[in-house]
Amino acid sequence: MKSALMSWQFWALLSAAFAALTAIFAKVGIENINSDFATFIRTLVVLCALGAILIGTGQWQPLESISGRSYLFLVLSGLATGASWICYFRALKLGDAARVAPVDKLSVVLVALFGVAFLGERLSLPNWLGIGFIAAGTILVAYRA
Repeated sequence: MKSALMSWQFWALLSAAFAALTAIFAKVGIENINSDFATFIRTLVVLCALGAILIGTGQWQPLESISGRSYLFLVLSGLATGASWICYFRALKLGDAARVAPVDKLSVVLVALFGVAFLGERLSLPNWLGIGFIAAGTILVAYRA
């Protein structure tokens, strides 16, 4: 089990499971509330929980130990996360969770494209096929017959 805890695959699968629960819990939770306010509540919960984890595990670090470049990109990432959550909750308010979540996961396709374009990452032919299948699957799930 120790090797699983050090595996990116383990944590990525846990992330996917929690993301799935996020969609289901959020769909029920936003039933009688404004989606932006629901996102605000969710953000407060995440902030408190993560702060407790950092303090409890001794991982808190002094703010001055972080470089300006790191701050810049973490702020940009935070703004992108906030925009994503606002859009996601609004989409859940308007649509079925079973359709909204897969379309949201087009981010997988976009990360691959952005990783190649901006980070110089390389993908093999099987990787590109997988990305194509994800895109095709998203279209099929979103399609309303």
